[in-house]
Amino acid sequence: MSVLNFKPIFVKKIEMNKITFIVIVLMSGLSWSQDIVINELDADSPSTDTAEFIELKSVVPNFSTDGYILVFFNGSSNGGDSSYMVIDLEGYATDNNGLLLIGSGGVAPFPQVLISENVIQNGADAVGLYLASVDDFPEGTLATQANLVDAMVYDTNDADDSALLALLGETNQYNDNGTSANPKSIQRFVDGMGVESFSTDTPTPRRENDGSGIPINPVSISITEVLYDEGASFDITFTTETNVTSDLNFNISLNNFGFNTSDFTGNLSLTILNGSNSTSTTISLIDDTADEGDEVLQIRFLDLVEPIVPSNNLVEIRVVDNDFTMAAWGTPINPTTGIVQSTQPVGYYNSLDGLTDAALRQALQNIIADPTTVRAQTYADVIDILMEADQNPENSNQVWLVYSEEGRPKLDLQTSSNNSGKWNREHTYPRSRGGFNNIEEDEIADGIDVFWTTKADSLRHGNSDAHALRAADASENSSRGNQHYGQYVGPTGTLGSFRGDVARSVLYMEIRYNGLEVVNGFTTTTGQLGDLATLLDWHRNDPPDDFEMSRNNIVYDWQKNRNPFIDQPLLVEYIWGNNVGDAWDQSLSANENEHLEVSIYPNPTNGRVNFLGLNDFVQVEIFSIEGKLLKHYEAVEGYIDLDLASGLYMLKLTSDSRSIIKKIIID
Repeated sequence: MSVLNFKPIFVKKIEMNKITFIVIVLMSGLSWSQDIVINELDADSPSTDTAEFIELKSVVPNFSTDGYILVFFNGSSNGGDSSYMVIDLEGYATDNNGLLLIGSGGVAPFPQVLISENVIQNGADAVGLYLASVDDFPEGTLATQANLVDAMVYDTNDADDSALLALLGETNQYNDNGTSANPKSIQRFVDGMGVESFSTDTPTPRRENDGSGIPINPVSISITEVLYDEGASFDITFTTETNVTSDLNFNISLNNFGFNTSDFTGNLSLTILNGSNSTSTTISLIDDTADEGDEVLQIRFLDLVEPIVPSNNLVEIRVVDNDFTMAAWGTPINPTTGIVQSTQPVGYYNSLDGLTDAALRQALQNIIADPTTVRAQTYADVIDILMEADQNPENSNQVWLVYSEEGRPKLDLQTSSNNSGKWNREHTYPRSRGGFNNIEEDEIADGIDVFWTTKADSLRHGNSDAHALRAADASENSSRGNQHYGQYVGPTGTLGSFRGDVARSVLYMEIRYNGLEVVNGFTTTTGQLGDLATLLDWHRNDPPDDFEMSRNNIVYDWQKNRNPFIDQPLLVEYIWGNNVGDAWDQSLSANENEHLEVSIYPNPTNGRVNFLGLNDFVQVEIFSIEGKLLKHYEAVEGYIDLDLASGLYMLKLTSDSRSIIKKIIID
């Protein structure tokens, strides 16, 4: 008997087109002499590839796979019969039936080795089992027989890849003939004479293909909802496929990153009684006062012992934190100005004064592309930047979505092929139009203190320039595609609050990177984006607000450069608009937004706060120093009484679309 030893691993893949397939059965006459072989492969199940897997089989049970790796080869013209993914099998072992199941979380029973969804290519492709190191197969390594233990060349109704077959020393290419409604896998069989053959049939993950072996009894996890608020209770039910023949005792865990036993109460040691097949536990979520952000608990088996195995595992439930904070400024659809001040260094734009035309452009580029100070981060780092820079002012647990004009939980980042209800990174200057793309290092989020040096000619760094990347609804991002602005105007029924923001971001890109230009019309030339006339109109009619200034400050912290058209919006006119040819003077771009002229007293106060200088009713909002809205008052005339504990607070006063922030101390 072996104890479940589940360790998730994650692998990288090159995106390639997957191809549908039709039936064919191929056989070979090879005998089985290896210690371990490829036993079953399902590379295309179902059409979304959420349940694809590969299964190995050893001659003896509980066989250690230390030293073995699986290497996947892409047989397409782009793939060149070279490796695109490697899975290290160090630390794993086959089960009581000699089987080791490697697959994504949608496979049932749950795999002993977990990989991401949709990473196994459909064919014509191959997989090889090697006694080798992962370092022997960097991405793009040509298929080889060196240290090869076993291989399978396969397809989904594709022509034979004779070159790939030859490289791996194989003579047959096997065809998976399943459909979404009737999935199939390529399965290995050995007859009584030890002769090996392959055919396609209904998948049998973690079960012998011929139905023999020690029967397993998978136990499933069932929940009613996938989202609960703090303070709620819910049941988790566990059900075995067949009744147990003795009491089944097992333990579970709900811990996941910051979520732990301090966040809930409930029994995690469970028993399914002899002769039955089900048990349940009730979990109560603790409603604390800490602003932890939304969290995800993960229901995980800890100690199942064969023949009891997980049917599913790592089942997640969202725990919504009700202790989020609010910013003192508004969202783009309810904008404020003058609350967030630019963090630009003193004299940041001084070198622009008195310049015109090309000299003004060059001096501006010298600032925002200065190779001695400006940094480039990875595309993976951008996720962390956006979670801060695009944080919803009304809910610190959310990002603000640029086109759809709404908040979305930060936890709903798209991480698989499913984009429904998810958010991802939108390039306002599309990659295909800019001519920049990912490299392998872009997939690593290594933090603010690890960066590339960059300059005006570093066009590739446009891929991860956070001044031109925004959090966006994933499906809306797909709808926009690489359309020019003017072709794309945003979702129907929205207010267009994003228009000035995206205009300033793509105009920034033209100045920041050599090789990019914003032009009139809808060009097809790489390096050009339209429509300039539309973007100038958007810039003028949707000026920078506090939300945009806040994100400019945050991106500056990471990249050490700013979007000058947020700090100095009139610069747009001097480079593209009505003032082309005129000499620039910073004083012309001073913030002319009107602010309330009002005094508050006494300060410090014991509770009552008086206002001096008000000519009309004022709205007052009281925030903690961390930015959490504590109280809200409408139609205040001369004073308010604050029933708050001693400490420092922020008062936001608004009247006639003007506002001001005041600090106040309560004794």
